[in-house]
Amino acid sequence: MARENPQHLRQLIAQQAARLMAEDGVSDFAYAKKKAGRQLGVVDNSILPSNVEIEEELKLYNALFLSEEQPGNLRDLRVNALFTMQLLEKFNPHLTGAVLDGTAGIMSETHIHLFADSVKEVEMFLLNQKIPFTVNEKSYRIMNDGKRDKKGDSRKTVPVFTLETEKGLIKLSVFDIDDIRVATKRAADGSNADRSNIATVKLLLSQV
Repeated sequence: MARENPQHLRQLIAQQAARLMAEDGVSDFAYAKKKAGRQLGVVDNSILPSNVEIEEELKLYNALFLSEEQPGNLRDLRVNALFTMQLLEKFNPHLTGAVLDGTAGIMSETHIHLFADSVKEVEMFLLNQKIPFTVNEKSYRIMNDGKRDKKGDSRKTVPVFTLETEKGLIKLSVFDIDDIRVATKRAADGSNADRSNIATVKLLLSQV
């Protein structure tokens, strides 16, 4: 493997990472590329592909190998997301990530942003609805007028409630109400991530 052309290796890793994301429900680019690198015997991190390269391979993989399954699976994930959003309507839910942009694979995680006065309010709602969940945190890259990290972005860490459904995991990131005006960044290329409310997701489903 060490004799392989570095650029060819880079492409192979991107393709393998894309397969992991499409087939195994992996949603984290960094994890996918590192696992793909290990599977191909690559130890030099400088050869690892960018997130953008992996995303392009993911789109190609879906088109070439999952052209029959992926559209139906994507619709199921979006329907499941809409149901969850309607249940959590009081928290101004917005769908984001792969289920929104159309690159979601089988059993991909669904990412929904909630905007609430307090995390406790969301937690009590889930408990009252008898919805099982686990809680952790996620750090988001955002752009604002505050301090920036070395990449030019500010970071915000928010609590995340994870729900387990038949269609895969749903991650509910809980932001402050005013954060609706602050864009989070896409993992792939650092551009502003799209977020869609209930009405927009309904429209998206009606167009398929």
